[in-house]
Amino acid sequence: MSGGALAGQGAAAAARPTRMRPLALMVATAFFMEQMDSTVLVTALPDIARSLGADPLHANLTLTAYLISLTAFIPASGRIADRFGMRNVFSAAILVFTLASILCSLATSLEMLVAARFLQGIGAAMMSPVGRLLLLRSVPKSELVHAMAWVLTPTMIAPIAGPLVGGFLTTYASWRWIFYINIPVGILGIAMAWWLVRDEDRPPPRRFDRNGAILCGIALSGLVIGLEMLVHGLGGIAAALAVLGIGVAAGFAYLGHARRHDAPVIDLTLMRIPTFAIATWAGIFFRVAIGAFPFLLPMMLQLGFGMSAFESGVITFASGISALAVKLATIPMLRRFGYRRTMIANSGACALFLLLCAAFRPDWPVAAIYGVVLLGGFVRSLQFNALGTIAFADVETARMSDATSLHSMVQQFSAVLGISIAAAALALSLGARGAQAAALSDFSVAFAVVATTALVSAILCARLAPDAGRELSGARP
Repeated sequence: MSGGALAGQGAAAAARPTRMRPLALMVATAFFMEQMDSTVLVTALPDIARSLGADPLHANLTLTAYLISLTAFIPASGRIADRFGMRNVFSAAILVFTLASILCSLATSLEMLVAARFLQGIGAAMMSPVGRLLLLRSVPKSELVHAMAWVLTPTMIAPIAGPLVGGFLTTYASWRWIFYINIPVGILGIAMAWWLVRDEDRPPPRRFDRNGAILCGIALSGLVIGLEMLVHGLGGIAAALAVLGIGVAAGFAYLGHARRHDAPVIDLTLMRIPTFAIATWAGIFFRVAIGAFPFLLPMMLQLGFGMSAFESGVITFASGISALAVKLATIPMLRRFGYRRTMIANSGACALFLLLCAAFRPDWPVAAIYGVVLLGGFVRSLQFNALGTIAFADVETARMSDATSLHSMVQQFSAVLGISIAAAALALSLGARGAQAAALSDFSVAFAVVATTALVSAILCARLAPDAGRELSGARP
């Protein structure tokens, strides 16, 4: 081989990481906005209700509307990207999200804010899956772990930072600033998409599964709404169970439909791929455990320790800070130990740190609490990076759009399920004691329950082949 050819190959190899980083940061920006807006309104709801002259209990609809549209529209995202092009759909999704943020900031009534949040969720439903698809199709597998580390680090920080940022902006500026800050970020995201994303070759068009998309939307919306009703005590248990029943029925109807359709909107045959199936099931149990963490810890610190909302928010945010170190540690750990051993150890360590949270008491040194939260955040971030890459290790390029839709749908629903399971554990512990107000022991029970789900994830990770994901990690045989 000539020296010129070698030099050309070296230049190309050097160029790939150079382009990979801004591409990954662009996708990370979209992930960050989507995750942040899932939680940023939590501490601002009382001020929003007061400003709009609404009942504070009804203000929670702003969170629910976002979750409903986000979850319901994810299944169609991959097919839409295949049909209209990733760059076009990704840019349009950011545009919809940004315009919806402007409408949210201008809202003069709760109804207008809820409608704008629903529209914002539609944009978010397209941003994250299509952004992940962009990386999967643009980055070589040998660089995928590094790229996903750039993407998943802000994703881990965003939902934990959301309540802290929302509380700060609401206290020192206005709740409307929560949406103002999305405007320049959205404009930057669109500009980066048109600069970085090439007009790619699109796969052959497939007939859009409209009926499947409707059934999926009803199933996911019914499950999310029903779980939200149970968690927040809205409408009574009977109504919540009825909504859940509608979601479950639509889900079974979709299963029958998917068997008959030649190209269903959610391709469940992907679960025949061992690495994808194991990562999906292990990810469900792991994300249930992690989805409960930002819900349980602030409540425990406020109700059990007497801390202020800001003090509990700072401690919770510490788990997101430790995620910054994951980008440096992920590749060496996966290369040294491989996916299987790393993921088993991470799930077990996550369960341990959740059990330590269950043991928190007011006489604990604050430094010890911070230490547990920081180390737990590091372990969780490392596992998220491993789960987010091994799932696609053996998926063919032609099926990537379907895989990202299914993966994103499961990921979003698992987080909602985690909050519901934690709330149910709290309620059962309260009922067993015959008490009306939550005590530290109730939070300990809830933390123990979600820690158990992390252990289930470790058992599922053990089913991975010893050499799973070797092409991604570069691990030695």
